[in-house]
Amino acid sequence: MAWDEWEQLKADAATRGSARMQLNHLPDTVSGGSSGVSSDKLKSEKKVWAKAGGDVKGLKDDVGKALGKLDDGQSGLGDGAGCESAAAQKELFDSWKKYGGDVGGRCGELGGLLERSGHDLAMSDADVKAELDKIKLKYQDTEAVGGQAKGR
Repeated sequence: MAWDEWEQLKADAATRGSARMQLNHLPDTVSGGSSGVSSDKLKSEKKVWAKAGGDVKGLKDDVGKALGKLDDGQSGLGDGAGCESAAAQKELFDSWKKYGGDVGGRCGELGGLLERSGHDLAMSDADVKAELDKIKLKYQDTEAVGGQAKGR
């Protein structure tokens, strides 16, 4: 998930009128308690973070199952040598198989980040953003190639 998407999700939640929450930051006007932060203003539960992380990591399994079905559907078609439509279909299959694998990998890493972020609730927004940026860079999408003749 890109950092921009994370910011959009937070903005969407704020417009829905859901319970207000700011991670790792409260306005300076909040007072109370010895730390200056009232315990009734900011709450987070480790189990919620763990569930969210587990759910996102679970998507990796779902993507894996879909890739298995895609692979089964491809079996028996051969390498496509001598038939342009079969070769194009194989190219498309290889592209989607790689993309699906990357989606699954991204889900696994993002789910792990959510779990780690919530484990001790000590990661700052900057630390989370840095980790999200690493995931985004690792799984950066390639330029769209569909519909281009590639010299054919």
